[in-house]
Amino acid sequence: MALKASKPTLSADPAALAKIGLPLGGGTIQSVSAVTGPANNQVPVHRSGQQIWPSQKIRAGETLTVEVVVKRPGWNAWLTGSTQRLDLTVTTPRARLINHFLTVSSGQPLRLKFAQPVATFSSGASPSSLHGQTFGTPQSEVTLARTATAGTIWVAAAPRSWETSKAALVSWFPAGAATSALASPAPGSTIKASTPITLTFSKPYKDALGGGMPQVLPTAQGAWHQVNDRTIVFRPEGFGYGLGANISIGMPKGVDLVGSRPVGDPSWGTWHVPAGSTTRLQQLLAVLGYLPLRFHYAGSGPGPSIANQESAAVNAPAGSFSWRYSNTPAALRNMWAPGTFGEMTKGAIMAFEDNNGLTPDGSPGPEVWKALITAAAEGHANTFGYTFVQVSEGSPESQSTWHNGNVVVSGAVNTGIPAAPTAQGVFAVFEHAPSVTMSGTNPDGSHYSDPGVPWVSYFNGGDALHGFLRGSYGTAQSLGCVEMPYSEAHDVYQYTPIGTLVDVS
Repeated sequence: MALKASKPTLSADPAALAKIGLPLGGGTIQSVSAVTGPANNQVPVHRSGQQIWPSQKIRAGETLTVEVVVKRPGWNAWLTGSTQRLDLTVTTPRARLINHFLTVSSGQPLRLKFAQPVATFSSGASPSSLHGQTFGTPQSEVTLARTATAGTIWVAAAPRSWETSKAALVSWFPAGAATSALASPAPGSTIKASTPITLTFSKPYKDALGGGMPQVLPTAQGAWHQVNDRTIVFRPEGFGYGLGANISIGMPKGVDLVGSRPVGDPSWGTWHVPAGSTTRLQQLLAVLGYLPLRFHYAGSGPGPSIANQESAAVNAPAGSFSWRYSNTPAALRNMWAPGTFGEMTKGAIMAFEDNNGLTPDGSPGPEVWKALITAAAEGHANTFGYTFVQVSEGSPESQSTWHNGNVVVSGAVNTGIPAAPTAQGVFAVFEHAPSVTMSGTNPDGSHYSDPGVPWVSYFNGGDALHGFLRGSYGTAQSLGCVEMPYSEAHDVYQYTPIGTLVDVS
């Protein structure tokens, strides 16, 4: 017994990290230290009496090796040595929440129960916004006010005041026979095209959904994944939901999606993805050669990453525009307005849509953004160039077709008579055909039908650039179209695909 009592000890402590037992007759603690991990990273510790405490917060569940060097009293040093090194491996305790899914009766608070008492507790709407408290006496149950009929809250707790712990999500549902589901982000939220949507159910999701998975509309790239038996998450892939998309997720009959808007039989939740900005739209169209301008990034730009490109679509990167051609017509320069959606931007979209197999309506919907980002990422630029047609209703009436810095076709034309004038303004070509049958009503009420009208580029309702045989050109003779000799119309047609701007003045 005397020999055993002459040895120092190092053991676990219910409050501190460890405690030291000095040998019979006393002794001197020369040093204390702690390390963690395979690299033996130092953990600052200090001694208070015979207890060893961390000098900074340590994660709950962390495994450390504590080392103490004790100098024995001189009278027995001859027997057991003058110093002794002690090692102890300890794992800091964790706080285990008994139930992450609560059913709460009306008017009752949330009662969180832990498998062992906790000294610290914090809660909040997200892991980064927790507000904590320290208990004088560790508690096995923590009560929180309920802020809604159903919802979620992040909580973190630790058995020791010097520990930190990872936040866990707690979900609560109203008591009753109905099945409830919680969505995160909440229905009605504005999200990114790549934001996962998580659904947590008041009972196992397979029972709630009948073995299927919720419908996502419109169909998006991605898939549902199981998190646990109560929770599933839809993780977008590739372009995800798409820019400007309105996403809906439907629950089967009998499942209440909290915060949803009932539509028909099931309950539906809706989310909105912001559309890309006009500024970014113009940047991409310029980079891809669909505008008579170039765009220069202030930095490296978003690169080929789809996620980066989608972020840039909403928050346009810095940079500057410059004219692609030194002799750009003044009328074209004057209509350019960075950040403003006008006919020049609409025409450029139409040209892009037509080149990429999309309906050329000039509307930058989700599919257009996907195609633009893909073209930018893969470097698929426009090879045709840029055309601008100016029609003058002066005397004589004429047209000038400018393409890639040069006037390529010019000549006399006929515009509309006073009873059926050609509309003045700037319009994008929306249909392009080598031959059409034109029909309609004359000013006197009679009808006409002209088959085989050649080289037609429609730009404003029924107005068009086209060939037409007349005895002369240069005066108002048409029913609203811009008529040209066949040879001139043929040459103009080669430069006026869908999206080309026509300026009538």
